[in-house]
Amino acid sequence: MSNKKNISKEISDFEKISNQQNDIDQKLDELITLLAQSNLDSESIKNLQNRFNTAVQSSNIDRSKLKDFEKMDELSATASREELLDEFSILLTNHRIDSAGATNYIKKERLSSVVLILIAVLMIGLGFAMIVMPAPPYFEMFTIYYFNPNDGVTIMDVISLIIILAGVYLLIKTFYQKKTLP
Repeated sequence: MSNKKNISKEISDFEKISNQQNDIDQKLDELITLLAQSNLDSESIKNLQNRFNTAVQSSNIDRSKLKDFEKMDELSATASREELLDEFSILLTNHRIDSAGATNYIKKERLSSVVLILIAVLMIGLGFAMIVMPAPPYFEMFTIYYFNPNDGVTIMDVISLIIILAGVYLLIKTFYQKKTLP
């Protein structure tokens, strides 16, 4: 019985979207008719055009509108599959997301992951290079722990290890972040 209610609710939501599009078309036709019948001066036409352009620009999907979809991740831990499906269908009916917007979002996420991986690899390589290459004499004189009278752990080695660990942390964090990408 609940499936029939859910299906009828989804059908009514889709009908609302269809009606919204028809309402927009109808209002636009009315606006065109009113503009054709009125005698407006150039200043009022520019004002109307600016208001229309502002309304069209504000209707585009931006990052803040995707926050509702990101909340679905929080629900996935506690809700059942049916509840998640219902919530997702409501989100899709209320928020229009086209494939271009979704593609741009995925590209930005992948690009940020690739950049983080490159930075992590460079940091790890720099740290190992600092350990292997001979250090300047003013770093060699600050030895923290001596293995023998001629060798030990210097401040340069500690700084290199910190850089390596920061690179490893970035690398692990990049690979094990929430999987939002397909």
